[in-house]
Amino acid sequence: MLTLRLQVSPRLNFLVFLLLLWGCNPPAPTANNGQTRIVVTTGMVGDLVQHVAGEHAEVLTLYDAVDPHQYAPTGSDIKEIMLADVVFYSGLHLEGPMADAFEGRSRRGGEIHAVTERLAKEDVRTPEGSEGHPDPHVWHDPILWGQCALDVGEILSEIDPEHAADYRQNALDYQQRLKEIDAFAQQVLGAIPEKQRHLVTAHDAFEYFAGRYGLEVRSIQGISTMSQAGLFDQERLIDFMVENQIPMIFVESTVPEKFVRQVIEGAHVKGWEVQKGDVLYSDAMGTPGTYEGTYIGMLDHNIATIGKGLGSKWEGPFSFQEYEQQQAATATEPAN
Repeated sequence: MLTLRLQVSPRLNFLVFLLLLWGCNPPAPTANNGQTRIVVTTGMVGDLVQHVAGEHAEVLTLYDAVDPHQYAPTGSDIKEIMLADVVFYSGLHLEGPMADAFEGRSRRGGEIHAVTERLAKEDVRTPEGSEGHPDPHVWHDPILWGQCALDVGEILSEIDPEHAADYRQNALDYQQRLKEIDAFAQQVLGAIPEKQRHLVTAHDAFEYFAGRYGLEVRSIQGISTMSQAGLFDQERLIDFMVENQIPMIFVESTVPEKFVRQVIEGAHVKGWEVQKGDVLYSDAMGTPGTYEGTYIGMLDHNIATIGKGLGSKWEGPFSFQEYEQQQAATATEPAN
């Protein structure tokens, strides 16, 4: 008889034990001065939910500045998920390793929602040949992310009707803010010459961004950093860059640079020099507490970095923050 022996790590055993323990004996939420206790996964989700919830919620983000495709929950994370009044996550399979924790929360009847769960089906991108595996990087389209804000406003209004008017107004205000940075991005990125509108990155996180701003995107890895870049995929990308004389490949803050270096070296062997572009924020925002550690700051950084890197002819400031300051100063200048 053939016996199959499953090797289960002590860490996994411990996390399963915690799920069972809290599932059978769910702890009561702690007092929080009447605020709704919200736990979120990524920094992008935390930023969105905090803007919508405002003063009516305490929002705890489980992880910042790390790769959500590969982040595995700790015992502390699971405790927070079980204690929360509401849990929000990005969805579309972004937080794959968190699935068991989400299921444990759901089984005990707790409120848990993906911020993308109410998006129209036609708004969600699915790479060719990847049916059943949608592209989760919705936040790179500020208009879609604004729709997610409205959806979160509705979800919170259903959970806490007393403050529904505030949630809905906050969501509308945040959506308007995202429309403003989108209009700025249209100007900066729209001024990139036609032959230079190729965005090459470490992994396929920028399809929504490219679709919104009329760029063609290529990458080394697929939509998840869990996928490995094969030699054939790498060679095909090198050939594409050489044939089209694409001068730059961008690195990402949460993806190792080794594959990017291999593409640069491969192109050099074939007689074409590719430069390493500045870092883009793809799956995580910048350092918490900095401008880039906010969603708008992250998007602003990416717009400026891509615009400059691809040779945009935009004559104004490449920073949305500086652009707004310039516009405000112009508006207050006395008329001649």
